[in-house]
Amino acid sequence: MSKTPIAVLISGRGSNMEALIEACADPGYPARIALVLSNNPEAPGLETARRAGLAVHAIDHRPFARDRAAHEAAVDAALQQAGAEIVCLAGYMRVLTPFLVSRWAGRMLNIHPSLLPAYPGLDTHARALASGDSHHGCTVHLVTDGVDEGPVLAQARVDILPDDTAETLAGRVLAEEHRLYPEALATFLRDRNPHDVAP
Repeated sequence: MSKTPIAVLISGRGSNMEALIEACADPGYPARIALVLSNNPEAPGLETARRAGLAVHAIDHRPFARDRAAHEAAVDAALQQAGAEIVCLAGYMRVLTPFLVSRWAGRMLNIHPSLLPAYPGLDTHARALASGDSHHGCTVHLVTDGVDEGPVLAQARVDILPDDTAETLAGRVLAEEHRLYPEALATFLRDRNPHDVAP
């Protein structure tokens, strides 16, 4: 089985990246990580990726000031050079412009800590608690121009407990993220490349 080369974009510790690294280590998993890229040269996840023997690259957004397109052009060039076919956002804390989104349309995935379309953006756990919801969760979706508005690929749900705080709820959702993201990526790739299915 051929493995599709993917790039993982992070800004911090990259716990979802770690879940993808673990999944990709399975010979039967349909992806391999060709590059881990961050907009933050100090992102702890870069060292995690290095220890896993992966190619890493940091393109600090700060020298580009407000020129998001120029920063994204540099990111895109690095993705192309690495030979990535799919991009997985894993805690990449940048709002993307139409330039990068259009370049990777249909080939860029993100994981978001809510059951979209509920609670796009930030502070999802606190917002779910404030609304009195009975359940919460996470979503893997394709990236489009609208923030957290792309087509949903998969979701996982958790119950909200009476004594939950934003922190306790976040911990349970994160555990589901680590399970869901590799599963959703594998399904996406196998649907995209039906001839590359493990025996």
